Amino acid sequence: MTTQRLRLAVIVGSIRAGRFGPVVANWFVDRARRHDGFDIDVVDLAEVDLPPTLTAFGAPRPAAVEAFAPRLAAADAFVVVTPEYNHSYPASIKTAIDWYRDEWRAKPVGFVSYGGVSGGLRAVEHLRPVFAEVHATTVRDTVSFHDCWDRFDESGAPVEPQGCDNAAKTVLDQLGWWGRALREARERVPYAA
Repeated sequence: MTTQRLRLAVIVGSIRAGRFGPVVANWFVDRARRHDGFDIDVVDLAEVDLPPTLTAFGAPRPAAVEAFAPRLAAADAFVVVTPEYNHSYPASIKTAIDWYRDEWRAKPVGFVSYGGVSGGLRAVEHLRPVFAEVHATTVRDTVSFHDCWDRFDESGAPVEPQGCDNAAKTVLDQLGWWGRALREARERVPYAA
């Protein structure tokens, strides 16, 4: 069994002005760094200039899309930090998924969601079948913050850390298991879809 560390890409999905996503993402990244076995790459979609209009099938991808591809390809696992917009996820996440296919394939995806009363869980449930279509495997458990603005203090720390810390550990444990299993499987037999 390999003990090589897994590369975990934590994707900050919101690009909205005044967004709360970096607060939630920073907390989760801190938890991931404390968890054994991951090297972290924080991917803030607000800093990635992906065009909203896709090219025709078979046409070359724009330079910005090509430039971002190696970061996704290098990941063994992903965590998507997503808000809930109008009962679903932001268009920025869908754009990031749609530009790529091989980069997501046969890799696990976990979720950290935040929002109002639902805590972003509707966004997560909408993302699961989208990731299935690109042959990614989503882990069962999530981290969710309902009424998120009241769940963090001024320093960006959760006001009640035990529950969310435990949830983060569960997600990271699941990503670790799936990440190792799928990486070993891809190394033995390339995944073909």
